[in-house]
Amino acid sequence: MLTIHPEKIYISSANVDMRKSIDGLSAIVEQNFKLNQFSNAMFVFHNRHCDKVKILYWDSDGFCLLYKRIEHGKFRFPRGISADKYTVTREELPWLLHGLKTEEIHKYNSLKNAR
Repeated sequence: MLTIHPEKIYISSANVDMRKSIDGLSAIVEQNFKLNQFSNAMFVFHNRHCDKVKILYWDSDGFCLLYKRIEHGKFRFPRGISADKYTVTREELPWLLHGLKTEEIHKYNSLKNAR
């Protein structure tokens, strides 16, 4: 198991060609997002069908690229985002990577806090 503790996790709101590798994705981070690809951040990209994701991050001496294809269903990214990117928390990322909706986390937290 990898232990990564990024300061920020950015999700691309646009669909990305999954044929892109490290250089293509880091160019998107720098040119489209206007962010430093060498920062302590993870950058998550998804395809049009939302059944594949790639995660790019800088590991102090090189880039790492993680790829996941969900076999049944889709990844549930928030809809209606007008910006090129948005952030999620470290708690929300595993939910997204398992095909769950982040909105369900917030509903659970609000129910839990209502007690």
